[in-house]
Amino acid sequence: MYSHKLLKPDGRQLTLYSRYPIAEDITAPSPSDDPVAANPHLRWHPLRGEWVAYASHRQGRTFMPPPEYNPLAPTKDQRFPTELPQGRYDVAVFDNRFPAMSNASQDAPASIVDTLPANGVCEVVVFTQDPLASLGSLELDHLELLLEVWGDRTRVVGGNPQIQYVLPFENRGVEVGVTLHHPHGQIYAYPFVPPVPARMGECEQKYYQEHQRSLLPDLIQREIQDNQRIIYQDEHAIAFVPVCARYPYEVWIAPIAPTATFIDLTFKQRQGLAKALKTVTLKYDNLWNRPFPYLMAWFQAPTDGQLHPESHLHAEFYPPYRTRDRLKYLAGTELAAGMFANDALPEEKAKELQAVGVEC
Repeated sequence: MYSHKLLKPDGRQLTLYSRYPIAEDITAPSPSDDPVAANPHLRWHPLRGEWVAYASHRQGRTFMPPPEYNPLAPTKDQRFPTELPQGRYDVAVFDNRFPAMSNASQDAPASIVDTLPANGVCEVVVFTQDPLASLGSLELDHLELLLEVWGDRTRVVGGNPQIQYVLPFENRGVEVGVTLHHPHGQIYAYPFVPPVPARMGECEQKYYQEHQRSLLPDLIQREIQDNQRIIYQDEHAIAFVPVCARYPYEVWIAPIAPTATFIDLTFKQRQGLAKALKTVTLKYDNLWNRPFPYLMAWFQAPTDGQLHPESHLHAEFYPPYRTRDRLKYLAGTELAAGMFANDALPEEKAKELQAVGVEC
């Protein structure tokens, strides 16, 4: 993996990654030369026992493509928007212009509840310079590079003592909002372990204390033995509709052997995960012959400097579809009670995905 660090005119960091050497004369653009002046803060939610971030500057951020944007024939400016430099590279990572958290945050306003500066990191990860591409269309070695990039960002960002958790994710599709034409995701790095991975960690820690083994690798072995919901499997990686899926077409991807973070992945594991990632995303798109919207979130061990043998790196895909013609959104029981009601059995949706032929 090759990398090259640059500084945008507005002061934000940009790192380019590639399978090939990167030219030294590439220059970093930005929409404006004015420094980003974000100062988000946190407020404590006493009934839920969790922090809520407030970033009012995000009201002015870009949302959705402009009306004149044609994804099949983008203009030169749309192929190389003001966030991406021209040149030969594969992946670009840069600071978000509208961060929900910033390590520069300070002086949180006083309130009737506890407040803190929202110290953290928000990065944009552009997967490829091709605005017409998707994860499923990328070459396998390009996806292997992306997995390595997520590991490098976990190492760099998680190395800051303020950061306790690094979460890479992708919101794909106009249904979840588009701020950049190119296939891209984000990385949020938090000064605490957020509620969802914290709850996962509690369950994993309890299981590890009782069995001296990791919970998710054991569940994966049971999924392999059951052999009903597997979408992809090789010696090192697996993709499956979990037996406990909360969404129709929900899929998890993971290394088979216990692996705490992206940093811990071996070359063979990255190869397997790249094939699993390509297989799943191609099956999604081929299911109804249209770009399939989803949220993809990668969960890993906290970056608190402690060993976490209970943690297991994995991705969870949350597609919004309930049926062929109706979007699935969270309803009262999910949002208010936190209890999910799934209208379809995981086995049924696994069979649909298993039947979709793809070539990687």
